[in-house]
Amino acid sequence: MAFTPGLAADLRAYDVKTDRPDLAAAKRTEYAALGVAGCATARQALDTAEAVLSLVTADQALRVAQSARITPGCLWFDMNSVSPDTKRAAATAIDSKKGRYVDVAVMSAVLPARTKAPLLVSGMHAEAGAAFLAGLGFSNVRIIAGAVGRASSIKMIRSVIVKGIEALTAECLIAADRAGVLDEVLSSLDAGQPSARWAERADYNFDRMLAHGVRRAAEMEEVIKTLDALGTGAVMSNGTVKRQRAIGTLGVSPPEGLAAKLAIVMPGPKAQAV
Repeated sequence: MAFTPGLAADLRAYDVKTDRPDLAAAKRTEYAALGVAGCATARQALDTAEAVLSLVTADQALRVAQSARITPGCLWFDMNSVSPDTKRAAATAIDSKKGRYVDVAVMSAVLPARTKAPLLVSGMHAEAGAAFLAGLGFSNVRIIAGAVGRASSIKMIRSVIVKGIEALTAECLIAADRAGVLDEVLSSLDAGQPSARWAERADYNFDRMLAHGVRRAAEMEEVIKTLDALGTGAVMSNGTVKRQRAIGTLGVSPPEGLAAKLAIVMPGPKAQAV
């Protein structure tokens, strides 16, 4: 729903949270506040839709495309963080229903950018898709020439660094904190890159993992599929999956400050300076 405030369209939405009694009321309240028509089923949300923004968890992206009932000509914007092979399989499913599939890669955090977030689009219907997205209110859309999978490959391969640095940050600073040398390690990192303050960068990285680690681990599993398909290897990315998921499954809201985050991520005694 993060894109919704900037979209110029008659919007309908379905979210599995409305199937859960403990979450349904809050989700319906959110729909009402945003002027979105909440639907009880995916079928109801898709009925007669001119276009669909598919924004689900990575493990559900293909299943949703395969099970969707859409009208011929419907633009299917697959905005999920999945591998090129997964997107190609989803495209086959949408094509079989005479829909128009567009591979969309969202290249930044949605918040606070919302409709200003950079989008890459590829596939046979990329030009029509880019025009439609611009009409909705997305202001930073770029076409990547080539078939479905081109846009997603850029995002997947980029994630090796983006999510990997987060995971390496955690591995480094958890150990530094436990050893009682956190400040020295941060100072040493700052000395090597004087333009970047590592305490702030680390705080941001931990914030992302605590809030989104489970989802990011699922995305990294799609990254691994991408690298395996390329035959380039995914040793570091496999470790990133484990670290992202371990922190994400803590299930806590990120507290303020690096020290507070480290205390949650790795509680217990620290080494004492002697």
